[in-house]
Amino acid sequence: MNVKDKINQLRVELRAHNYNYYVLDNPTISDYEFDIKLKELQALEEQNPEFFDANSPTQRVGGEVTKNFETVVHENRMYSLDNSYSKEDLQDWEKRIKKLVDGDIQYTCELKYDGASISLIYENGVLVKAVTRGDGFQGDNVTANVKTIRSVPLQLQGDYPSKFEIRGEIVLPFEGFNKMNEERVLKGEEPYRNPRNTASGSLKLQDSSEVSKRPLECLLYSIKAENLGIDSQFESLEKARAWGFKVPDVAKLVNSIDEVIEFIEYWDKARHILPYETDGVVVKVNSLQQQEELGYTAKAPRWAIAFKFKAEQVSTTLNSITYQVGRTGAITPVANLEPVELAGTTVKRASLHNADQIEKLDIRIGDEVYVEKGGEIIPKILGVDLSKRPEFSLPTKYITHCPECETELIRKEGEAQHYCPNYNGCKPQIIGRIQHFISRKAMDIEGLGGETVALLVNAGLIDNYSDLYELTKEEVIPLERMAEKSADNLIEGIALSLNIPFERVLYALGIRYVGETVAKKLAKHYKSIEAIANATEEDLINVDEIGAKIAESVVDFFSSHENNIIIERLKQFGVQLKISEEQLEGQTNILEGQSIVVSGVFETISRNDLKKLIEDNGGKVSSSISSKTSFIVAGDNMGPSKKDKAEKLHIDIISEFDFLQKIK
Repeated sequence: MNVKDKINQLRVELRAHNYNYYVLDNPTISDYEFDIKLKELQALEEQNPEFFDANSPTQRVGGEVTKNFETVVHENRMYSLDNSYSKEDLQDWEKRIKKLVDGDIQYTCELKYDGASISLIYENGVLVKAVTRGDGFQGDNVTANVKTIRSVPLQLQGDYPSKFEIRGEIVLPFEGFNKMNEERVLKGEEPYRNPRNTASGSLKLQDSSEVSKRPLECLLYSIKAENLGIDSQFESLEKARAWGFKVPDVAKLVNSIDEVIEFIEYWDKARHILPYETDGVVVKVNSLQQQEELGYTAKAPRWAIAFKFKAEQVSTTLNSITYQVGRTGAITPVANLEPVELAGTTVKRASLHNADQIEKLDIRIGDEVYVEKGGEIIPKILGVDLSKRPEFSLPTKYITHCPECETELIRKEGEAQHYCPNYNGCKPQIIGRIQHFISRKAMDIEGLGGETVALLVNAGLIDNYSDLYELTKEEVIPLERMAEKSADNLIEGIALSLNIPFERVLYALGIRYVGETVAKKLAKHYKSIEAIANATEEDLINVDEIGAKIAESVVDFFSSHENNIIIERLKQFGVQLKISEEQLEGQTNILEGQSIVVSGVFETISRNDLKKLIEDNGGKVSSSISSKTSFIVAGDNMGPSKKDKAEKLHIDIISEFDFLQKIK
């Protein structure tokens, strides 16, 4: 056997043994025998560098150092999941989806593992990229680190597609976590707080050889690709397992919400014997066609929901209440607690939300309070142990003036929170607005973080976000922790933000109630900042999904003289304040004012492309048929109940070909 064949034979053998050990939990050789074969392969590869393979089993030990992780835009957005906490929540969810899809619905129940979400990209059976969830739109390229995780296959087996994305959770099993902490304690180092945060932090270590020492695992649960030839979620799990991925075998296919509840009740108790942290169950509509029909809201898929197990609770003492000022001037009271261990972390603070919540709980300084960290990242206070209340405690009086600038607070009728109206003179508001402006989903200014914004404001270098575009390298270098390279990156990042499209600039302005989705709607409808600035409340309310509260807020923003000066300066600096010619290309108003339902499976165009064409031509995509529906674009397998409803309401049903002719 020649050297090349020997190297290939060892690689095949070691991949098989790695799969048996880390994916199937069924080793067929001893650790010693595995190490002997691995060392033999390493020696041969070192002696014959012409046969190097980035996906060889020897590359699992790491060694690549990443100083700055590249930001990668997800090809398919990584959505969050809506949460549920009761049987009633699940039944309500089922009622909603049954209004939108025809036929029987099956559900796939999967455990929700508590780790770090990851997206893996494979081409021709080889791992080419691993990207963290990030903000759902873009994440960090951590390929070098993920390659060291033994349960992530570097080379697939079987009938895999030529290109696809698979998603999962990077977890740290309890056994490995406890062993790591024992070693740290022996060295006199602080133990890690919990497996989830340790797993997440491991992905951002600069030296991949350090990551390889951590017993991380990757549990996969979702495949994204065109023309997969797979009909259901449950089938996709089986396929992924056959290709070599570690897919938990506890997933179950069920036919009703009652069976879903049975699965949840079983695992609520049995989860304590699992080797990993888990905090709930993810329930998904099994049919991929029905998933397509259901689509997404602005934040989550309609076809999936997370059921959260009952949260851990502890009690501790409320030491004080402080008040934070947000970028919109909203005041948030914060409970400062006697530090207490909760769900693997030390909790020192919890949000009290607003004055009504404080009054409802009748919470007072010195009270013993119950704290929960359920489905929320931020702990919340559930109630007060009145039996332990100090004898001379006094009711909490909500503040009347801003804790930062001492301006008298206001509270509009029907609103939950108090506000500081000192829009241009309250420092936390100024800093918060600029921090929002530079954030990832907004202007995404590399090299400029929240702390640096605060330094710039406090140093008197900027008073609003338009001032960023006048900053020079010489001005920022004297700032704390600002080296020459950092200053160059900051100035370059600001310059690159001039390429950010109008819809994201509009979101970045920080207009109250104008989130990402509303900003897209307004940008698409009005095309330029001038058109939005000149719109009346009545005009704005007529835009799809824009209500009175949003309309009033937009008009208020543009009625401010200071805001208009800032907008004018942004325009002069070259910030994108209108939709570009490229974006306008192919857009018409042919379907303006029309509400269109898309249903079925299509031959020549994907459902997403079809929806985009509707929106690009001025129409609105609706998920359900009503008397307001203009027409339905139907493909194969349109549900019979939708057909019946359309006929009863005398709504036209057209094919994809008719639709494409209609918009020519």
